[in-house]
Amino acid sequence: MSYQVGDKVVEFRLPAIDGAEFGLEQVKGKRYMLSFMRFAACPFCQLRIHQLITRWQELGDNFTVIAVFDSSLENLQKNTTKQYAPFPILADEQAIYYHKFAIKHSVSGMFKAMLFRMPTLLHAMVVKRYFPFSLNGSVTTLPADFLVDENGVIETIYYGKDSGDHMPFEQVKAFSFNYS
Repeated sequence: MSYQVGDKVVEFRLPAIDGAEFGLEQVKGKRYMLSFMRFAACPFCQLRIHQLITRWQELGDNFTVIAVFDSSLENLQKNTTKQYAPFPILADEQAIYYHKFAIKHSVSGMFKAMLFRMPTLLHAMVVKRYFPFSLNGSVTTLPADFLVDENGVIETIYYGKDSGDHMPFEQVKAFSFNYS
């Protein structure tokens, strides 16, 4: 069984980048985006984390992001701690929640992003220095974003079509202020 729009997210517990354990009780009553990234050194994902951090003030006080990486905690800490995110960044080394949320894998999606998103990839690697020195985790994982309301109910699911395809920021922003 995988989660669908209208389902309530009832369980979610993973180690956070700071070494603490994260649980959904920490976001109770808040709207959030549950964002499944690729491996910790993925330039596209690191660029997405950077975007979310730099535009954080646009998302409102009753909203947060939960970023999950297909990586070990050690590798996540090695590749992501320089980001200083105001939201939890988690490691799902065993891909437990990747399976529960039916996160997709695609070799063609990986190559499609490398080909059609080359300017973005080069910006991430050359300008921002998000170079994938370590490929710990699956390189074929595709990103996915789940918008969850303040009651824990999934309102929107966005499965990336390639390795650099994340939910548009403006859609996340609109959701962050849209209260029932």
